[in-house]
Amino acid sequence: MTRREDPRPQRLYLDTPVTYLKGVGPARAEALRRLGIIVAGDLLYHIPHRYEDASTIAPISSLEPGMHGTVVGRVISKGVIPTRKGLRIFQAVLKDASGMMEVSWPGQPFLDRTIQKGDTLLVTGQVRFFHGRQLQPREFVNLGEDDEGMASGRVLSVYPATEGLSFKLIRSIVESHLDALLPQIEEYLPSGILASAGVPGIRDALRLVHRPATLDEAMRGRSRLAFEELLFVQLLHQRAKSLHREERRGIQFTNRRELTSRLRETLPFELTGAQTRALREIFADMCGPRRMQRLLQGDVGSGKTIVGLFAALLALENGFQVAIMAPTELLAEQHARTFERLLAPLGISPVLLTGGLPARARRLVATRLASVEPTLVVGTHALVQESTQFARLGFVAIDEQHRFGVEQRKALGAKGEMPDVLLMTATPIPRSLALTLYGDLDVSMLDERPPGRQPITTAVRPERSRERVLAFVERELEKGRQAYIVYPVIEESEKTDLKAATTMFEMLTGEGGPLAQRRVALLHGRIPGEERDDVMRRFRAAEIDVLVATTVIEVGIDVPNATVMLIEHPERFGLSQLHQLRGRVGRGGEQSFCVLLGDVSPEARERLELFASTEDGFEIARADLRLRGMGDLFGERQSGVPTFRVADPLTDELLNEEARRAAEQLLAEDPELERQEHEPLRRVLGQRYARSLELFRVG
Repeated sequence: MTRREDPRPQRLYLDTPVTYLKGVGPARAEALRRLGIIVAGDLLYHIPHRYEDASTIAPISSLEPGMHGTVVGRVISKGVIPTRKGLRIFQAVLKDASGMMEVSWPGQPFLDRTIQKGDTLLVTGQVRFFHGRQLQPREFVNLGEDDEGMASGRVLSVYPATEGLSFKLIRSIVESHLDALLPQIEEYLPSGILASAGVPGIRDALRLVHRPATLDEAMRGRSRLAFEELLFVQLLHQRAKSLHREERRGIQFTNRRELTSRLRETLPFELTGAQTRALREIFADMCGPRRMQRLLQGDVGSGKTIVGLFAALLALENGFQVAIMAPTELLAEQHARTFERLLAPLGISPVLLTGGLPARARRLVATRLASVEPTLVVGTHALVQESTQFARLGFVAIDEQHRFGVEQRKALGAKGEMPDVLLMTATPIPRSLALTLYGDLDVSMLDERPPGRQPITTAVRPERSRERVLAFVERELEKGRQAYIVYPVIEESEKTDLKAATTMFEMLTGEGGPLAQRRVALLHGRIPGEERDDVMRRFRAAEIDVLVATTVIEVGIDVPNATVMLIEHPERFGLSQLHQLRGRVGRGGEQSFCVLLGDVSPEARERLELFASTEDGFEIARADLRLRGMGDLFGERQSGVPTFRVADPLTDELLNEEARRAAEQLLAEDPELERQEHEPLRRVLGQRYARSLELFRVG
């Protein structure tokens, strides 16, 4: 009888499917696939997301209240403890050779499902005295049932894990195949670029990130991988930008100073320095031969809309049509009303086009757009439908641009003959990040608030202050003002301890409730769109005193009479989201207030105090990015745009600058990366970002 041959390849190659690796069967291969690891070579680029230095671990018995420390111990008991205030706390008792300590996670009862008795935990945090010594972890790692990785006193690499694959298992798979895989990796970045950036070659870098002897070594390896990600994105952005410039010869407007000067004379306020600077940049683009692709990013209430209107008038005075697109009918109506008021002295009346318009009114708008008469149209996604045809579209402004998909933006930009495009966003992000995230666009920043806007008083209040806070809301309502009360969820569920919009609406307005005598409405995402818009219109018309809502009110509506924003469970929102919510008040001349109500952990309180201390959206965005990472922001750039696995454009600012310089130099010498010495770089770029070039041509 012949012996069955083992189907596994005898030699390990970079493209060997992971199913054939030692220690990996079909189930583990499926779990690895969820992490993006399909072939052996992918293991090299599955980088630890943090490191723990075993030399800094303290014996449990050595920690005293007030100290900050890291300990490793086995879970000998655990459970969820409810408090009188309704907060549920997960607690575990850890034991090492020197003693025991209680570890506590307030508000995280779900950990009871993931941490088991017998698991070994590495925890880092502050020790306090609470019926004995207690540590509240700032962070922790579940080492499973074994802690040999820490016993040897070396650096522990903590890998991103997934269900069915602990980080320890991933570490052992990487460790056992590293020596066979590393020699097969060839350098693909030019040596001159590596030298000027001061980062190691790729083999060294991969060895350092997976098998560091010290934290410094791990960081050196990481710097190379971060640099190459930033370099690739800069190359793609700059290549896309030069293609825009070569292929997209746009309309060349003339600054006639007819309508624009008349608007400036009739404006009831002065433009800020930032608005004037942004207009100079926009007008220079529009009067140049190349098509404008510019992002105007400003803080909440910084006056983006008026800048967009001046740009629109420049196109109108040159005889072109203008389209301004907003994400919701309410916002489109609001823009149309604002423009109607500001343009009345100029004899210009904007046209509104939304999905909700009656068929006859839509036909009238369509007829007007089909003629070459200069027209300013404000609308929703109805503007991009096939039935909407423009005879002479010259300028497009897209407000809250991140709310539209790439395809919708592309569709509007494709109407007419290469109209100039201005994208507007009120999600402020630091400039270094904007140039990375939107590197294929030119960026203008509005970082000043218009004069006369009163600062908003922001306060963080504990649950015990609820009655006082609601009494304060009532006093504002007595003055004839209006208020928002915001909740993170629509309905209560058994899985969370969160107060919900629907339940609280009933409690606040029911018999004997604090707002029983007031006109209160409920607003959330499950209410049909038309009904939601109707509620917002009534609130704007002061027919409703208080709006109890979820974050559907986050963007854009102007209700100058609303002076109170009360946010419950503020720890459940990102800082940038809180900033958008706070921006709903303070839009009139009256003093406005934002109150964050609820009992939160010490870490969350620190975050919320930071938010309360500033109204600078750029500063808040920086803090949010440091705390929450890139997820929220990169979610705004849809479909196929590279996000970063290793780099962080915010903290890697110097590397990012170096990457930008290197990309400029490379493309100046070899615009298409055609030279033989750049072939490896071009190959890797193509493998990683195959669809990027095509996508990056969308503004």
